[in-house]
Amino acid sequence: MKTTTVTMVRIYLSEGDAKLDALLKRLHDWEHVRGVTVFRGITGFGPSGKIHAASLVDLSLDLPVVVEFFDEPDKVRLILEHLAPMVKPRHIVCWDTQVIDADGRG
Repeated sequence: MKTTTVTMVRIYLSEGDAKLDALLKRLHDWEHVRGVTVFRGITGFGPSGKIHAASLVDLSLDLPVVVEFFDEPDKVRLILEHLAPMVKPRHIVCWDTQVIDADGRG
C-alpha cells in the first residue's frame, strides 16, 4: 500500500458567517485544493460559551460549520497564509496525516 503525507485542515465557522462563501470560492477557484467538505453541526459552542443548537422549534441559522480539506504540506502552508485574514484567530487547526494512494490491486 502506497501512502503520501498530506496536511489536513479544519476551519471552524458559524453558519451565519458571511465568509463561508468567500472561503469556499478561494479554496476552489484560487487555491485549487484536492477537495473540500463542509460539515454542518447540530450543536456547538465557542469561546463565548453560547450554545448554538438546532431544534424543531428554533431552526437556527447560526449553527456550527466545519470546512475540511487536505493537500500537500507546502501547498497548505501557503494556503493558510492566504486564509489567515479571512478566519478568526484560533479557528483553524491542522495536522499531518497519510492519504492512501493505491489499494495494491493494480
